[in-house]
Amino acid sequence: MTTKPPSGERTRLLADAVVPAGGTAEIIYRAAIDIGGDGRIEAVGAVDDLGDTFDGTVRAVGGLLMPGLVNSHAHTPMILMRSAGDGLSLQRWLTEAVWPREAKLSPDDVWWGQTLGSIEMLRAGVTTTLENYFHEETILDAALTTGQRVMAAGGILSAVAPENADFSRRVGEVADVFDRLHQRVDRGYVAFSPHSAYDHSPERLAEVADAARERGALVAIHLEETQAERELVIGQHGRSATQILSDSGMLDGAVIAAHGVWLDETDMAVLGNARAAIAHCPQSNGKLGSGIANVPALLSAGLTVGLGTDGPASNDSLSLWDELRLAPLFARARTANPEALDAATALDLATRQGARAMGLDDVGELRPGAWADIIRLDLDQPAFTPGLPGELFGHVIWAASAEHVTDVWVAGEHVVAEGEVTTVDRHVAQQEVAERALRLL
Repeated sequence: MTTKPPSGERTRLLADAVVPAGGTAEIIYRAAIDIGGDGRIEAVGAVDDLGDTFDGTVRAVGGLLMPGLVNSHAHTPMILMRSAGDGLSLQRWLTEAVWPREAKLSPDDVWWGQTLGSIEMLRAGVTTTLENYFHEETILDAALTTGQRVMAAGGILSAVAPENADFSRRVGEVADVFDRLHQRVDRGYVAFSPHSAYDHSPERLAEVADAARERGALVAIHLEETQAERELVIGQHGRSATQILSDSGMLDGAVIAAHGVWLDETDMAVLGNARAAIAHCPQSNGKLGSGIANVPALLSAGLTVGLGTDGPASNDSLSLWDELRLAPLFARARTANPEALDAATALDLATRQGARAMGLDDVGELRPGAWADIIRLDLDQPAFTPGLPGELFGHVIWAASAEHVTDVWVAGEHVVAEGEVTTVDRHVAQQEVAERALRLL
């Protein structure tokens, strides 16, 4: 299991403009990005500042170059169930539309689902994804085959581990994959993903926390997605799910919690003090009628916030551009304040902060030492007109979309060229998923 290693050849990309991101709205015009033979960025800046001489291949790509987007919460193999159960509440959607089909999934189904989903994401400029699902080794292999950067968070669900012995065995399976493969394959990472505090007892969560903390591994968990979920946990345990995570020791290690829609101020303070992260999934939360997370309050409480698509069965797109736009829109609408979440912060959530939420400090921005995960936008489009100085950055946030992404590099490898993946056959993947989805139905 591996991806194509760096070529060893240095490359300079010449562009009309570069957005380094990193929390700012800076745009560098007539710019260049120098990529080392190891797939990391050596320099970013105006050509006049970097100089005309370069010992390597020079490619004049034009357009606008920016960091690849980071999807901090996804269940991509659920592409085999895209649009299933539309209009149902979360619990009915899971029990009536999703879980019956997931019970029939084979590892091959998961491989093809992840492959097609990774293709969809790469073509949309999503270079990194955190996958919460079963068959984590299969997830790694599929995503890495496409060239995408991936963290496979092994799903731990009570429905497939009803007995304590089954649960411990499942935790051990994820631990084994972590021990063998975490950062031992190019662009591949492993994490633990117990479903939620309403799915597992505090004792079970403590067991996962111990296994993860022993390895310095990330825990990815669902948290406070719906009001009903919050009330259920409090009714059963007399305390919030956040307090259960704290009491179990889970917050003593690295945690990224998906959703966080119904967290109260006390919960946010606990999570903030623990330096936890939230994966904000505005489109999925809206489609399922779960509510709108209070992102400004989460940021004020000191949490790291990334953006996630959630699964393609509840979104139904894997293009993070929708989340990039909806996050500031929802924040401003919720607070009736147009300054609640600015464009630069929104892009930061979709790139650098999403990577940091996953524990990756060398992904999500264009700077020396970071991985060369880069996407190109075609500026010769109505969406980028007029493109006046000081306003082009706003076009990227408010007008751009997946259709404007033409080329993608991950660790310096050109994995999307002129809108098509260079690593796998998209049409074969589409056919495989269509046939397998019909069988599941």
